[in-house]
Amino acid sequence: MTGPDRRRLVRGALLVRRVEERLLELYARGEVPGTVHTAIGQEFSAVAVADHLVASDKVLSNHRCHGHYLAVTGDVPGLVGEVLGRANGVNQGRGGSQHLHTDRFVSTGVQGGCVPIAAGLAMANRDDGIAVCFIGDGTLGEGVVYEVFNLASLWRLPVLFVVEANGYAQSTRTEDALAGTIAGRAEAFGIRHGQADTWHWEELWATARDAVRAVRSGAGPFVLEVRTARLGAHSKGDDDRDPAEIARLRSRDPLTTLIDADDPDVLAVRDEVERVVDNATAAALAAGPGTVPVPAEPRRDITWSKADAPRARFVDGLRSALADLMRSRPDAYLIGEDVRAPYGGAFKVTGGLSTLHPDRVRNTPISEAAIVGVATGLALGGALSLVEVMFGDFVTLAADQLVNQAAKLGFLAGQGPDVVLRTPMGGGRGYGPTHSQSLERMFLGVPGLRVLAHNGLAAPELVVGEVARGGTGPTLLVENKQLYGRVPAESLPAGFTLLRSDERFPTMWLRPARPATVTLLGHGGICHELVLACERLFTEHDVIAQVISPTQLYPLDFAGLREAVGSAPVLVIAEEGQGFAGFGAEVGARVAERGLPTVVRRVAAAPHGIPAGRVAEQHALPGVDDVVDAALDGIKAVSTDAR
Repeated sequence: MTGPDRRRLVRGALLVRRVEERLLELYARGEVPGTVHTAIGQEFSAVAVADHLVASDKVLSNHRCHGHYLAVTGDVPGLVGEVLGRANGVNQGRGGSQHLHTDRFVSTGVQGGCVPIAAGLAMANRDDGIAVCFIGDGTLGEGVVYEVFNLASLWRLPVLFVVEANGYAQSTRTEDALAGTIAGRAEAFGIRHGQADTWHWEELWATARDAVRAVRSGAGPFVLEVRTARLGAHSKGDDDRDPAEIARLRSRDPLTTLIDADDPDVLAVRDEVERVVDNATAAALAAGPGTVPVPAEPRRDITWSKADAPRARFVDGLRSALADLMRSRPDAYLIGEDVRAPYGGAFKVTGGLSTLHPDRVRNTPISEAAIVGVATGLALGGALSLVEVMFGDFVTLAADQLVNQAAKLGFLAGQGPDVVLRTPMGGGRGYGPTHSQSLERMFLGVPGLRVLAHNGLAAPELVVGEVARGGTGPTLLVENKQLYGRVPAESLPAGFTLLRSDERFPTMWLRPARPATVTLLGHGGICHELVLACERLFTEHDVIAQVISPTQLYPLDFAGLREAVGSAPVLVIAEEGQGFAGFGAEVGARVAERGLPTVVRRVAAAPHGIPAGRVAEQHALPGVDDVVDAALDGIKAVSTDAR
């Protein structure tokens, strides 16, 4: 280490220390909303690693991220403003202490949440740089870490995992929460491991240099274990450790030792560092509060045009649409379990795509959280990222990556990454309670997460073609299992016109020639039952019905439904999933709020698990009879009211 190297590291560590001390002072004065997590005592870990990075490298961090952010960006005003919730903050106060987002740096407040995103960024950034992911030893309790270790090792991704081992997971000692060793964990996945500590920070700098060089050389991932000490509380003032232990750690603190000894490098930069912190504090206090505009509900007229129902099997049309997407977007990746040839996915949607695009269609381990997180990182790196989760029931395993990671990135930065999770949902195949659910309602209402559902009426190339255009942000795209083998055009009755709205993801309207008495509304695979019910209502009961189905469930633009819903006195809302707090409940509420003169009836799955037995499953899932009965009951209610 040269003299300039030493001075640069001392300045960086001192800057981090003084910024965090100032943040604690501001917190005590009531200027900091929420919480603040400091890394006082750990500063040399951040600056030693960051000193070897280049502008094209990406850095991921956790809730204790201030030092990493400053070491990478040097942006003191942006950090102080962000923690204070001010408009001059790096994300205008949206993220606060834990959530920071720039082109080079992302931190998240959920333990382990950043790890798969780092792997995805490493994959996207392979030709230009590396990814560095800072986690604490407490995070080694999270399963997603090991999913990513496995995948990063298999794919030899250029990612450096820095484990800052301060001996605690919040208040729990590491020895009470962690079996084995950090080195043993790396070794188990065939990942190289190095160890250093912040007390010997010059040696740490050299070890970090070697680790970064190794990753940059193309040798695959590396785990750098940094032994260190956190002198402050986990958050604010909640420190219940023995004061004698803290005093002992403070007496060994390398930066305190340098300051107390009037180290020349400290003296050379101390006044300048203080000015930087003072100026950043003044700028934040002078700035206005950060605000978030509330998006207004669209108010516009919908234009309808004639559409043709797909005349090929839905699975064939979907496969062809995905092939077109992969051909038109050379930056697109498709990853998932068993998606490559010869298997081509559990429902054969991706068959043959890996033959055409062997480098961009990849099989993954059975690791749903890692798969979705890696796909998010790929998209954050500029790719169009498609991920297939084999069954929709398994999306629950990746919920954190969808809800707390991908969806929040757009909130912080203004535009979320184009990561699209495709997954089959629904019953009717005898797969039983853990492979037959329709769980899309669990993800409705998550700001920043678009939810789409193929309904068979909209040609798959329309939906996938819009995905190929980009700009969708994080998206959950539901494919009903029963839909795969159907030819939608074969079920359409005579005497109806199929219309599509001019929305990006269209609403489909099967409209009769004469005014309808009943509107049948549903999404996804149940549209097949609605079409059959529409025909039966006419042939058996002389009732004219119409079918309307949105492709985009959230955010929901009610304008696409208003005309059809308002044109008939009875509305039957059907969904294959549970009715309680479901999509139908939201549509019913919108109808009531707008005062539409409509009698509403709802049809949904029975309130229990979905059985594997054929007869029991048929009874559990809504069918044509249920829809017809609900429509007739609604008509009866209208007739009663009229009397």
